[in-house]
Amino acid sequence: MSLFRAFRSKPQTARPTPRRGDGALLLETRLGDVPITVRRSSQARRMTLRVRAATRDVTLTLPPHASIAGARDFVERHVPWIEQRLARLPDRVPFAPGEIIPIRGVAHRVSLRENARGVVRIEPGLRGEPPALAVHGLPAHAARRIADFLKREARADLQVSVARHAATLGVTVGRLTLKDTKSRWGSCSASGDLAFSWRLILAPAFVLDYLAAHEVAHRREMNHGARYWAHVARLTPDYERAESWLKAHGAALHRYG
Repeated sequence: MSLFRAFRSKPQTARPTPRRGDGALLLETRLGDVPITVRRSSQARRMTLRVRAATRDVTLTLPPHASIAGARDFVERHVPWIEQRLARLPDRVPFAPGEIIPIRGVAHRVSLRENARGVVRIEPGLRGEPPALAVHGLPAHAARRIADFLKREARADLQVSVARHAATLGVTVGRLTLKDTKSRWGSCSASGDLAFSWRLILAPAFVLDYLAAHEVAHRREMNHGARYWAHVARLTPDYERAESWLKAHGAALHRYG
């Protein structure tokens, strides 16, 4: 449902007021209650607000000695800005029949089949239509089966890319874990375990492959210095293309499901 259709009428004289929720501020807006995550930073010189597309919430950063009363007033004065930013976010796309979702950067239409229960597969498009993501079984199970299918595909693609890049650098890696992180697409532990967002399967294949190279390169350099980036460039010479894609489109991957 469009965020604009979700507006609730409020008296013109009423001023939206942040209130305490479960460990965070909740702000009443025309879009409903918006969670405000409050954090203090020793580096902050002034109060700042950031709307996060992935979680559809707001982060308020405070200087060390800023008061909560001052923070509340700051948020109140920026309600129109918050509403505008939230309203610009794209609507969520559920894993449901008829919806279009990207797989490896290619649009697929979700199509429900009621035979062969439990099967999810990609079928070619007909007569100019996009490929179909055919989900067999009952409608109530479709979303979970699509998510499970995408995670299996993500794991398979990442395992291939990680193995290839590790062989090129002559390094070993540990476990490969899939997560649904909001701020990081991948990580590499000191012991060599790798973790990735399963949502990379929604992005073009070169983006997923770059993230695999990005984390494998940390097996040579646990930093982002010049030698580290030399390893990344060896594995994926066009890595800047993938980084540009993520900067422009990465947040939109969180709207699916």
